[in-house]
Amino acid sequence: MAKSPIASPSPAPRRLIGYARAVTGDKTKDTQVDDLRAAGCNRTFQEEESGAAGARPVLTRLLANLTAGDVLVIVQLDRLARSVNHLLQVVDDLEKRGVHFRSLRDEIDTSTPQGVFAIKILTSVAQFERALIGEQTKAGIKAAKDRGRTPGNPGLRERRPEAIKAVSKAREKHYIEKLISSAETWLPTVRQLRPLHSWDNIVRVLDRRGHRWTVERLRRAVHRMVRENLAEPELLERAPRRAPEDHLMKVVAAVAIADPSLSLRAIAAQLDQMRERPPRGGGKWQPSSVRHLLNEAYRFGLLRY
Repeated sequence: MAKSPIASPSPAPRRLIGYARAVTGDKTKDTQVDDLRAAGCNRTFQEEESGAAGARPVLTRLLANLTAGDVLVIVQLDRLARSVNHLLQVVDDLEKRGVHFRSLRDEIDTSTPQGVFAIKILTSVAQFERALIGEQTKAGIKAAKDRGRTPGNPGLRERRPEAIKAVSKAREKHYIEKLISSAETWLPTVRQLRPLHSWDNIVRVLDRRGHRWTVERLRRAVHRMVRENLAEPELLERAPRRAPEDHLMKVVAAVAIADPSLSLRAIAAQLDQMRERPPRGGGKWQPSSVRHLLNEAYRFGLLRY
């Protein structure tokens, strides 16, 4: 008698997570929430207008809690991003973590081929805009030189104090705006790992996810976010001192926190890419070594069940 085939378990349903945002005087947030619920969102996060320009603390926390298989749903693109570049930055970070993105009115869904194609078109538009701005800047400088004018700020060339102060203020404003616009892609990782992990380990994790940081740049960025009340002061606390042999345990814990969906074998592959030496020697990391270090990380409180 032939055995009946064993039915494979059905995949877990995807979580649809909604995000709504409205500024002061805008009555559309309630409508956004209704649209998101109608679209099947299991939960909706609502952003109130922040005192700091461009700050979106609710979105930052939401992005930190999304896991592989989740779908971030918004009503339209301008509810999420400040610019095309900012949108692409967020979507790229979500894609690396296995999280999909959907905009209802723009009919973009990155879980479908059509949605992926739409994102590629937006990427091409953003690249074209950057190239166009660069060409216009070069043309303007050339035209000024042809007319005998020296490009640049005359006040700076003459070292006038008011000009130097104005430029310094403008640079500082640009710096904080750039930090705020990119915070959703790196601050959640910092919040997950600090202060239990060193800045070196956090930079390793961010680099693995495609973000280019140095320890000094990251510390400066977090200090500034704390000064602007956009991040918690606890992030700046000194990491606990541990024996040198605990280094590998902290690295393994950092990788697991950054992507909880990774298997033991996948973590081992990441450690090989990071050129960390296995604790028992040999050329490559083994899943058994990863399991041992994860158990130690749970025992020391670096990870929680």
